[in-house]
This record gives sequence, C-alpha cells and structure tokens, in this order.
Amino acid sequence: MSENNFLTKALDETVLTRRSFLKWSAALGGAVALSGDFTPGLKKAEAAATAATESKWVPAACWHNCGGRCLIKAQVVDGTVTRVKTDDTHADSPDFPQQRGCARGRSQRTQALGADRLKYPMKRVGWAPGGGKKELRGKDQWVRISWDEALNIVASEFKRVKETYGNKAILSKNNNAFLAAYGGNMSIWGTTSSGAWPQPSKTMQATSGSWGESGNDRLDYRNAKLIVLWGSNPIWSSGGSPTYNYLQAKKAGAKFIFVDPFYNDSAMVLGDQWIPVRPSTDTALLMGIAYYMITNKLQDQAFLDKYTSGFDAEHMPKGADPKENFKDYVLGTYDGTPKTPEWASQICGTPPELIRSLAQEIATTKPMTILSTSSPARTYLGEQFAQAFLTVGWMTGNVGLPGAMVSDNQHSRGSYGGPALVRSGGTGVAAVPNPLFNQPTYFGPDPANKEWYGMVWDEVWDAVMTGKYTASVRGKLDCDIKLISHLGLGAALNQSTNLLRGIEAHRKVEFVVTSSSFFTTNAKYSDVVLPVTTMWEREGGTTSGNPEMLIWYSKVVEPLFEAKDDQWIETEIGKRLGLDMQKIYPISDKQMVFNQISGATVMKADASGYEPLVTITEADIKELGVTGKPQMGRIGIKEYKEKGVYQVARTPGDKFGFIAKAAFRADPEKNPLKTASGKLEIYCPALSKVIESYGWNKLSATPKYTPPVEGVEATFSDFKNKVKGDYPLQLYTIHYARRSHSTLDNIPWLREAFPQEFMINSMDAAARGIKHGDIVKVTSMHGSVIRPAFVTDRIIPGVTALGEGAWADLDELAGVDKAGATNTLNGGNPTGQGTQPYNSCVVQVEKYDKPLLPDYKWPQRIMLGKEA
Repeated sequence: MSENNFLTKALDETVLTRRSFLKWSAALGGAVALSGDFTPGLKKAEAAATAATESKWVPAACWHNCGGRCLIKAQVVDGTVTRVKTDDTHADSPDFPQQRGCARGRSQRTQALGADRLKYPMKRVGWAPGGGKKELRGKDQWVRISWDEALNIVASEFKRVKETYGNKAILSKNNNAFLAAYGGNMSIWGTTSSGAWPQPSKTMQATSGSWGESGNDRLDYRNAKLIVLWGSNPIWSSGGSPTYNYLQAKKAGAKFIFVDPFYNDSAMVLGDQWIPVRPSTDTALLMGIAYYMITNKLQDQAFLDKYTSGFDAEHMPKGADPKENFKDYVLGTYDGTPKTPEWASQICGTPPELIRSLAQEIATTKPMTILSTSSPARTYLGEQFAQAFLTVGWMTGNVGLPGAMVSDNQHSRGSYGGPALVRSGGTGVAAVPNPLFNQPTYFGPDPANKEWYGMVWDEVWDAVMTGKYTASVRGKLDCDIKLISHLGLGAALNQSTNLLRGIEAHRKVEFVVTSSSFFTTNAKYSDVVLPVTTMWEREGGTTSGNPEMLIWYSKVVEPLFEAKDDQWIETEIGKRLGLDMQKIYPISDKQMVFNQISGATVMKADASGYEPLVTITEADIKELGVTGKPQMGRIGIKEYKEKGVYQVARTPGDKFGFIAKAAFRADPEKNPLKTASGKLEIYCPALSKVIESYGWNKLSATPKYTPPVEGVEATFSDFKNKVKGDYPLQLYTIHYARRSHSTLDNIPWLREAFPQEFMINSMDAAARGIKHGDIVKVTSMHGSVIRPAFVTDRIIPGVTALGEGAWADLDELAGVDKAGATNTLNGGNPTGQGTQPYNSCVVQVEKYDKPLLPDYKWPQRIMLGKEA
C-alpha cells in the first residue's frame, strides 16, 4: 500500500474532530486540506456531536534538564494547544521574581504536538529474533506493528537473552522497575553534568555532593563586592532566574569577572572583565594565581592556619610527608618548577599580566564570591581543577561570611544556596532496586563495593565490543552484552562519548529496544521503537528549578495517536514476563500525583522547620477520587492546581537567609567539618585514595597540574618547542541555547533561531582560508563532523567550540556527521571517578567542498511506518 493510500485509509477511519484534524495536519507537515483532492471520510454523527469548548490555561511541564524548569502554561481549546505563556501569577520583582520560561520552554508546544512525534510501535524490516540483519541498524526501513506484537517481541527478547546468557547480558541506562524485578541488568553510570566535582567536594569540604551546599542564599549575592564566575554561562545553560539574580547583585554594586574560553552571552550582559583560558588548563591558571598571591603575601594566612589542612609544611596532617604541602609545590621548592604566571600562561593561554591582575583582585577584594560550574571539571583529570579551585578560593578567606563564598553550586542551584524552602511529597510508590547495580548511577558507585555490575559512560561502547570493562578495585571484568535497552528517559547513544563506537556496539548486539516520543538517535539504531507520551499527556506531577518554588504541572492534552506512558509500557512487558506488576505499581497515576501534592511541605516563616503546603478538604478528596486525609496548609489545592506554582516570597533580612559554612567559620572546634581533619582539606589523602580505587588514574593528595589526555599539550607534536601536531586545535563543547542537552534539538523554531554553528577564532580561520559561513569539516582522532563556521574573536585563539546535543546524522559514505554531534568528536577516555571529559578534545579543521543546507530546513524525522 502506498504511503498516501495508507494515510487516506487511516484518516477515513478517524473521527475528524478539530483536534484530530490538527493532529493529522501536523503529521503531514500541514499538507492536509478539507478541500481539494484529499478529502477524508467522516463519521458524521460523532463529528456533529463535537462542540468547541471554552479555552483554559493549563500549567504544563517544562521537564527538560536545563536547570531552569520554569513555569509554562498552555492555552487549550477543544483539546488543542493554541498558545503558550509563562509565569504571570504575581507581579515581578527582584525579591519575588516570576519563574519565567526561556525560548526552549516557549517552544514546547511545537515539541509536544510536533509533526515528528512517534505515532505507532514500529519494528525494523531486517530484524529477526537474534538480531537479523544487524548491520542495517540505522539504515533500515521500518514497519508499523500493533502494540501487542511490539510488546510480545520485546518481552520475548528479554526472556530469551536472560535464559540464554543471564541478566548481565542486558544493558540499560535506566533503572526500569520491571527489569529490576526480573533479575536486574548491567547499568551505565557516571558523573555526567557534575563533572569531577562530587568526590573533591565530598572529601575536601564534606558536602554530600548536593549542588546547593557550598553557596550562599541568592539574596546574599548582593553583599559581594566581586563575583567571579568560572566556566559559567547561565543565559544559555540555565534558563530561568540565575542571570536575573546575578543582575541584582550587579545593580547592588558587585563587579563581575568571567573566566572562560568563550566571551559568552552572560559575560556580555553581566561582565566587567573576561579572562580567557584554554579548556582543561584551568588548573594551571589557578597555580599561577596562587604563586602570585604567595609571593606577594596576599593569602589570608590566619584563615588558612585556623581552618585548613595542608597549605604549608607547618600545617600538614600527622604522618604526611611535609614536602607534599601545596605552598612548596606552587613555589617549586622540590620539583624545581615555580608555577609562575609565565609558566601558567604557556599552558593556559592567559596573558601573565591578566593572571597577576586577577590574583590581585580576588585576594584583596572583600567580600568576594568565586563560583565554578561543572564545565571546567568535565575534563580529563578534572579532579585536579576542583582541588585547585577550592584551594585558591580558600586562600582568600572568603568562607562563611556574608557576600563571601567559594562555591561549586551549579545547574538548578546556580545563584541559589541553602535548603529547599518548598519540597514535594513522594509518589507513594517505592523504587525497585536493581539487584545487579544497587548503587547510584549518577555520581557513581562506591568503588570499594564489589557487588555491583555496570560500566562508566566513557567505556561502555568499548566494553560491548571488547567484552571487558573496569570495575574499580576488582580491575577488569568480563562482560558479554547481548541486549541494549533504551526504555525510559535518556539519550545514551547520542550523549555519551565515542558515539561512532556506540553505533558499532548497537550493530553488534542481538536486540535493541527504545521507547521515545521522537525518532531520536537511540531509536534510529534500534530494532523495535515504542511511542511514548510526553509529560503534557500524562496525569501530572511536581518539578522545581530552584529551592524557592514548587511547580505542579497537569495534563494538557490526551495522548496522541497510540503513544503510551512509561509505566504502562513497563507494566505490559512485566506481565508478559510473568511479573506481578500490581505489586510494583499498586496505585493509580492520579493517586501518585495527589501524594506528591498532599505530601508537599514549606518552610515555616521562622525557618524552624516545615509544615504542609496544601490545604485539602474531604470534598477535595472525594472530587479527585483519591485516598487521603484533610489538612491545613498555605494554599488550597484548587488554587494551587490552577496557578501551577507555589513560590516563597523573599525579602532581605527574612529568616530564610543562608551562609554556607557560617557555623564552621564562627567556631571550627565546636562545629568541625566531617572531613578527616575536621577542616577544609587542601592536602586530602581521602580524595587521592578514592580516585585511585576507581581504576583509571592516580591523583595527588595535593592540588597539582598534570597534562590531561587530549589537553592543550596534545595539540603539539613537540610541546616544548611549540611544534603543532595533527590535531592543533582544542574543542570546547558548550551547553547551547537551542536545546537542553539533546532534548528539543528537533524543533525547527529553535534550529532557525540558534543555528548549530562551529565557533572558531578569526586568526585560526584565516590560517585555513575559512570565512564566516563556510562549511567546515572538523576532525578528531575519533570522528568527523561538518558545520557552518562562525568566525569570531569571542573565543580564544587555538580553541574552537560546538554546542553539545545535536542529533547525530551520519553520512556513512562520506564519513561525516552532518548534524555536528559533539560526541562524534569526543573519544571514550574514562578518568577519575567516572568523569565524562567532554571538554578534553583536540581537532583539526578544514574547508569542506560540499554545500550543507541549514538544518532548520532539513526534513523532520516523521516516521509513519509502512503497514505490515
């Protein structure tokens, strides 16, 4: 049957209400018309009974992982979304800001209701039990199948692989409840967004690894005279309030300095000064700063003596080699290499005079805030950056005082510190632990534990291909992966390093299954694809992008086409595997949402504890059809659902202020930190030990600079004599305004507004005969991409940049990725605690001899599938 005949048949069998017409029109790219040659039949009686309803604004999920998670509202008319707006629940003010969405959130309508939504279950034409023509994954044709057939295939493949090879032959990023109950699976783990920060922060300053513990409350930023943002671009990476909060500090008189390879949009708005630095070399820059401070006696020695351990020989812990102190390393006392600004400049590219001026300013300005995101720590040996950053920050003494902090707050906690003022309740459904990996997949497992089975992101595809993976203190273990499951949220193939090796791995195993709302990279290289609802088509839930508010989002539209939610899919697969899924999901979706709302709490006005957030009556419970108890709170349940957000109003001097480490600063003996010494640990043997136990690198207990794999040194064939090598430029993979990681990359509006351009300095471009707008080929030792060049002096010479998250689109004959997926270029180089070194990569760039259409003009991945 032809595609047009198939569509005509499908439409003829559809009740063509206004809503369903818009759905089908979207599916055909707007090509359907009710007049002309293509006129589908109607079930007249049902169509006539459909009446337009009044419009209503529904709080909608903006669920993407950008760190903002702001308030979005959708206007719904007759089941169709006609407009989108953001927070207008109260007047905007610096103390009580609206939770405004960015361009990504405002484009949500074109995602949730996009023409490229996956509509039906599909299987690959060349698939057969055991894999079939596995080499055609990513290139094969697709056929539409029923849900029963799809679920039966998926369940039978899980069963076949388990019975033939065992559960360790199943690989999954997500902890799927049915799979955990079925015996578990090999997992994928890593620090991803946090880079190398978790273990240094835990061991050196005794945080739990949470993003909000080392920074002060947002209102306290206004007390700082100087704010240094290291590797930070919140305008692009954290839509919502962070930039607005920083702007209030600037209006209050703070000077802003940005340290970054790129003079980014946030620096353009807020910055008084830009300090350029090469990727993966921030540690060297910090050593040059420390040298200047030490040799000019600018460090806060009294603070260091009282609150830290390991700065100098006189303050090393008992039993440690006194020669391993930080001060003597910086001065070159024993290794013969003083870490002068000139020494640092040769590595980091920052002019020595800028290093001195930055050191002078951060050492002498009080109070001063210095804050790093995870970007500089998403590098090979990124732990050394975290060590150096904390140490240099502590040398200034800006700890535990108003306006003063040394912080690694990031993501949703950028510009926020302290405990959450509003907290969601739980769903009431307990997670089922994966018996093969009962460890955190984010931040990673305990390396001393010998009872987990999983692979770090940077090694997973090599492990599938070679049958070996690193298991911390156990060394290398054997593995034999036969099934890759992409059921649930995530973009494992597109967003992990070594993407081309990942495609090889997907073509090696016997079965690959994906559930998704779109034909993503995961889906493209699968055997069976299951269409999943977006959050707009589900019962609802809670989310939050900062500690002062809690969003309650609701269902916006009914599920489109044959899309089902993740829980339904898991339940149906589980039942086919003989599992009692009622025990795993014992309550309804509606009850789970109610539990989150009824269990939500808000901090009391005197900050003495928490109390219920929502007022609920017996009548409310009866009307909702759920189980619960009446309670008194701050806001009625109906008002909360209509507004979609509860936010704590702030005022300067209120009881919710937070100064990180204030108690420790006031009395370190009475309030010691939970480190080995009770102090801030510059010399930290616990960190050195834990990093070595992961099995990839050794790390000095003292902050030091070691050249990373694919750092600036790797751009030279002879670094000492400055002879450039085959890959003479560094690549910096940035969070980009067009998407949140890979999510939203399929939205034409965003593609047009924010082109996927390759940034290159004008000097580097001129040396290669490249002009602005030219199509260029970017090649690393791992792969090649083509992209239009954005020639600019906003990036440091010798460094290039490309936004991470583009959906890979391989031209296998030409050997290039046309979309510019950064993980085509990033290699699998496992390091440290399982850190993903996305910003340690070296490349060569040349003009490309073929044209490339702007990607917003590319055909969307509209998958209808032929009838079986």
